[in-house]
Amino acid sequence: MTLKDLLKKVKSSESSVSTLLGIVVVIAIGSIVFNYFKSSPFEETNNSETGTVSETSAQQNQTSLPAKYTVASGDSLWKISEKFYNSGYNWVDIKNANNIENPDQILEGQEITIPAVEPKTSTIVAASAEVTIGESGAINGDEYNVKRGDNLWDISVRAYQDGYRWTEIAKANNLENPDLIHQGNRLVLPR
Repeated sequence: MTLKDLLKKVKSSESSVSTLLGIVVVIAIGSIVFNYFKSSPFEETNNSETGTVSETSAQQNQTSLPAKYTVASGDSLWKISEKFYNSGYNWVDIKNANNIENPDQILEGQEITIPAVEPKTSTIVAASAEVTIGESGAINGDEYNVKRGDNLWDISVRAYQDGYRWTEIAKANNLENPDLIHQGNRLVLPR
């Protein structure tokens, strides 16, 4: 077999070789990605099995505070706070008790003091559904002269006590661009 014959044979099976090499590359990359995520340090734990244990240990930890704690791999002030207080919101207390300037830079093996403070919880404040009417007051008529700073939403709130009805004003006045109204424009307010 000469070199010329060998080159002809390789050239005729070029697409098969390319396909085979592509499959090998995809398998190699897939196995690398799989192994990376398989050994990821961010593995989730099932809290349903350890829930009661962590609650009792948190109560025990609260009674034995202040305490010393050695930072483990993957720890953050939030995680440490959750271990001792059952609430991550106490991370600030830990930061202040240890004079930590940058809370994102705690080192594995670093010994920190866990202060004896009350566990903090998040508080959710309900949003007020109250609509406030601007200084100009309610609009009672069937027409309105646009003033500086007005927009259809505010006009709709003042005219109908419902900002979502601005589309009715836009349709009644054949506005091409409802975002563009000018001072002095006279708008019809459908009732």
